[in-house]
Amino acid sequence: MGVKKFAVLLCAEDSEYVKKKYGGYFGVFVRMLAEEGETWDVFHVARGEFPDDDDVGSYDGYVITGSCNDAHGNDVWICKLIALLKQLDSLRKKVLGICFGHQVLGRSLGAKIGRSLKGWDIGVTTVHLLSSSSSKLFSSLKMPAVLPVIECHRDEVWELPAKAEVIAWSDRTGIEMFKYGEHMMGIQGHPEYTKDILLHLIDRLLQRNFIVDSIAEEARARVEELEPDREMWKKVCINFLKGRL
Repeated sequence: MGVKKFAVLLCAEDSEYVKKKYGGYFGVFVRMLAEEGETWDVFHVARGEFPDDDDVGSYDGYVITGSCNDAHGNDVWICKLIALLKQLDSLRKKVLGICFGHQVLGRSLGAKIGRSLKGWDIGVTTVHLLSSSSSKLFSSLKMPAVLPVIECHRDEVWELPAKAEVIAWSDRTGIEMFKYGEHMMGIQGHPEYTKDILLHLIDRLLQRNFIVDSIAEEARARVEELEPDREMWKKVCINFLKGRL
């Protein structure tokens, strides 16, 4: 059996903090998902760096990261990413989309996406798994009915195409998770984030005027209210990506 190969499609620029402490967001994802005997590569798609056409089929799975860009935008790299995701769908490759990745994956499949009517969701959010979906999809993992996860987004998936299935929701976001076939899954939250990464991100968003002081203060308070179940989210992501569900 050959070595399993995975690729991270990096849609964000690394902050100095994440670069110094975790080796960038690629390092954060590898820390959560990588297992012995695997090869992990990174493509900085937000800079226009994509896998060669000849190499696309050689990967067993792909992870699409978060981003400060809008998944409903038409930047050249976003349009190119959507074309790649359509190709991965046709190849039935495993694809896991996180936050922006969840939204852009949905868009590539025909979902309607855009700004959330409820504004920013920053903090630790309780996500509710839909029993009909989660019992079948995650039965081997003994999933709880609710899972806290770190969130940081103001866009969302509004409506999925007919063949996609909502598998989790929250009070703030109707589509927290979806799956499409057995090979594609989106998660609106950030299973890979630690609280310190989120707190530094809140500071960056404030400095760049993405959010105002009152939202930042509320977000910092929400970070302290609840602990994300990072181990269970890690199991979900690994078992999906590697075909163990």
